[in-house]
Amino acid sequence: MSDRRANLNRREMTRGTSTFTLWCYKMLRRKPTKSKSRSKTKTNSRKPAAATPPSPPPPLAPPLSSAGWIAAKIPLPRRIASASPPRTFRALSLLSSPMEVEVKLRLADADAHRRVAALLSPFHVVTHHQRNLFFDGAASELSARRAALRLRFYGDDERCVVSLKARAVLVDGVSRVEEDEEDLDPGVGRGCAAEPRKLGTAESRVLGRVREEFGVAGFVGLGGFGNVRSVYDWKGLKLEVDETKFDFGTLYEIECESADPEGAKRVLEELLKENGIDYSYSTASKFAIFRSGKLP
Repeated sequence: MSDRRANLNRREMTRGTSTFTLWCYKMLRRKPTKSKSRSKTKTNSRKPAAATPPSPPPPLAPPLSSAGWIAAKIPLPRRIASASPPRTFRALSLLSSPMEVEVKLRLADADAHRRVAALLSPFHVVTHHQRNLFFDGAASELSARRAALRLRFYGDDERCVVSLKARAVLVDGVSRVEEDEEDLDPGVGRGCAAEPRKLGTAESRVLGRVREEFGVAGFVGLGGFGNVRSVYDWKGLKLEVDETKFDFGTLYEIECESADPEGAKRVLEELLKENGIDYSYSTASKFAIFRSGKLP
């Protein structure tokens, strides 16, 4: 009995030893790990490193409009991309200039012109012999913006007027055009007519506007035409009866500047109709006819 018990005790000890040996072997094979609390303690115990200032953000590009964004995305040809930017000029400020409003009625022929002059002869004031010369920028800066520069000479250079006109509209015999003008020394005017480049340096408020607002650096002459203007003071209206001589023909016309163009036109039409004088509404300015090279 005692021998049997001793054998059982040895068997249990052997089993326990084997189990302990296996546990030790597993523990030795296991990789060492750091406890979370110890890692946290070490992290907190370290001195904080000096803070490095963040690098500044790249400069922001100015905001682009939709058109600018699209243009920025489209690659330009090398020739255009490398070219210097074009010159820019201030917008035309003729809106501050007086608006010239005139009635313009075209007379059919020389006989109609003669009959009108006879009817109005008791009201005659003066007759002007005019010479009108026109100019543009060397790069057509004026005509490209529907503007015209004119030098008008009276008689034997008794007077010279420089005029800047823009955006003319002529509808049903009523003309509206923005106009700025001033007197110019006739000697200076003749010098500019002979050498248009002198318009670039002549002292004049109107010419200064042309140079500054239109960016005109060089001037070219376009030519011109003569005009005989008879002025009448009739029924409170200032009537100007013109005989305009172009190289390609003669135009006869009545002009009347008025703050009430429709009323003035009605009175003039009554005069012409009562006396059987053939007329029509003017459809183009004298400058436009001159540039077209033919009578309308």
